[in-house]
Amino acid sequence: MIKPKPLKPGDNIAVLSPSTGLPSVFPHIYESGIRNLNALGFNVVEFPTARMDIDEVFNNPKLRAQDLNRAFSDSNIHGIIATIGGNDSARVLKYLDPDMIKANPKLFMGFSDFTAVSAFVNQLGLVTFNGPSIMAGFSQLHNLPAVYQRYLKSFLFEPWHNFTFPTFESYSDGYPDWAIASNVGLLHANKSNDGPRLLQSAGSQQKSVTGQLFGGCIEVLEMLKGTPYWPAPDFWQGKILFFETSEEKPSIDYVKYWLRNYGVMGVFEQISGLLFGRARDYSNEEKAKLDDVILSVIKGEFGCNNLTVVSNLDFGHTDPQLIIPQGVTAEIDSQTKQIRLLESPFDLG
Repeated sequence: MIKPKPLKPGDNIAVLSPSTGLPSVFPHIYESGIRNLNALGFNVVEFPTARMDIDEVFNNPKLRAQDLNRAFSDSNIHGIIATIGGNDSARVLKYLDPDMIKANPKLFMGFSDFTAVSAFVNQLGLVTFNGPSIMAGFSQLHNLPAVYQRYLKSFLFEPWHNFTFPTFESYSDGYPDWAIASNVGLLHANKSNDGPRLLQSAGSQQKSVTGQLFGGCIEVLEMLKGTPYWPAPDFWQGKILFFETSEEKPSIDYVKYWLRNYGVMGVFEQISGLLFGRARDYSNEEKAKLDDVILSVIKGEFGCNNLTVVSNLDFGHTDPQLIIPQGVTAEIDSQTKQIRLLESPFDLG
């Protein structure tokens, strides 16, 4: 995989909108994220789509792609972070310049609808990052636990070491109404985190599995199926696939149907592990039912009894959220229910 150079304080970070133009609707939320990115030591470079009117952003996927192409081609830009997600970033893919993007690797991060662009860039051979966006994650950073703030700085700036993803003691399902200015940077009340759930392991003789991380928002990946941007049949071999569900709270039945489609494609026989982020706004009972449905498809319908499956992980649409580097080799330890990166996501050469 082609990796970006490590980041350092003072680097230039491009901020743009590959999905929706929500900064124009909630500028106070957006500006809080910019301040927090500055406080980390980055120099923010706002591209035209960052503050563009929401309708103009929606009506011009080519402009969004132009921002992405320009940000990748600019040697003075060291990283790119999306303003927010949305529901149509798949529309920009045909306007992207694959050769130019591949020749200019850099930190490329977002989540939710960003998955469509991230999956495309990852399939070009680049490491990409499923992690916080400006308005959802960075805007609230100053109110997130100190242990998470240390984790984020460590991931972005500290010298590489064998990295184990932390488990945070509590989490929050989303944010108070962004239309109310006093809610800037706030999150909904904390809930206790009962940690990762090992739903199934590779077997008593195999304590861990390894594979290359790939995934994102399960609903957004559905938009790519049947298109030229969907992975080739042999792409899945040896991958650790990760899924998150969005703030729209898809029904458990829909998750079942989507997983069944992966089963029909033969994906479960090829991957070495499956990770599920914590489902936002699901009750504890719904989370338990979701776990049952995941197993009922993988094990019950497709007979994949030895696929390691872990749910309720700290990534996706709840906060604080881990950064998951796509294309990096990771290990799932079934005994400790921990996920470790076995290589740096950055080019240390």
